[in-house]
Amino acid sequence: MIDLRSDTVTLPPPEMMDCIYRAELGDDLYGEDPTVNRLQELAAQVTGKEAALLTTSGTMSNILAFMTHCRHGDEVVVGEGHHAVIYELGAPAAIAGVSFRSLPVNGMASYDIELLEQVIRTADLFEPPTGLIWTENTFAGDGGIVMPQSELAKISDVAKKHSLPVFMDGARLFNAAVYLGVEVSEICQYVDTVAFCLSKGLSAPLGSVLCGPADFIAEARRNRQKLGGGQRQAGIIAAAGIYAIEKMSLRLEEDHQNARTLAEGLAEIPGLAVDLSAVQTNIVVVELASDHLTQAELVERLGKRGVLVVPWTKGRIRLVTHYGVEEQDIEKAVQAISDVMKE
Repeated sequence: MIDLRSDTVTLPPPEMMDCIYRAELGDDLYGEDPTVNRLQELAAQVTGKEAALLTTSGTMSNILAFMTHCRHGDEVVVGEGHHAVIYELGAPAAIAGVSFRSLPVNGMASYDIELLEQVIRTADLFEPPTGLIWTENTFAGDGGIVMPQSELAKISDVAKKHSLPVFMDGARLFNAAVYLGVEVSEICQYVDTVAFCLSKGLSAPLGSVLCGPADFIAEARRNRQKLGGGQRQAGIIAAAGIYAIEKMSLRLEEDHQNARTLAEGLAEIPGLAVDLSAVQTNIVVVELASDHLTQAELVERLGKRGVLVVPWTKGRIRLVTHYGVEEQDIEKAVQAISDVMKE
């Protein structure tokens, strides 16, 4: 099977498994797991923040960001199509007690800055005050789009003007850094806090890291305990995370190149449309440009041919390249999709 559903399906390479086996362990709730401590120090260093906290998932990191930055009843400025809006089961409202002010996300994965300025609320008697500005980089909604540094700087300026924090859901933050050709810390300089996933393109079996000021992380640790997210000998997770950051981040350009090859091949197939300008990292979104097949039919027939993809928004499918998908797999996938479209 050629599994292009998501980069979450990656399996750890043998060297990462060896790191897990050899991990030095302790009790993380007492702060005594040396491997967890080393991962958190590394993550803080890489992002340019004071401290970091290992969590079980990107969704947990996001919930902790809402809980720690905001009070119940606060409003968060967030983008339409952001992961926190669609894929977290209403947890920001149910658990953190926040509401959303959703803004359109433009082709640069950013907001209209004038509109952003207009929607920020103060502590009015009747209105929920704005407590946080949310960003997502890369923006997965339209295909792994990277926010330019200039746009992030503008958002940061608006936030500073209104004394508001900025958070970045950086699930694929390292992909963004590779695309921009900058260090991860150069992106993170414009946000107060950031989280990135270890389990997507970085290929660890699980985990996310939340990074920010030391006092923020101390409070986030308390909030993590409220969610039952405290862990004991978590060094087996952290060991994989350290290897992921130090080694797997170095091969992400290969995924980007495979995604570009895939997109260009699919763009040549009659009945399909691909916005090549949106293929910046490792995600390809394909639109069915004819009534020849329905979205469900295409997904089903590809599965029978050994190519796994996911239905995306109406009339579109998504394909994601990652560790374990080689150049020859891309060629086979393009051929299988071409054959299906001819049926």
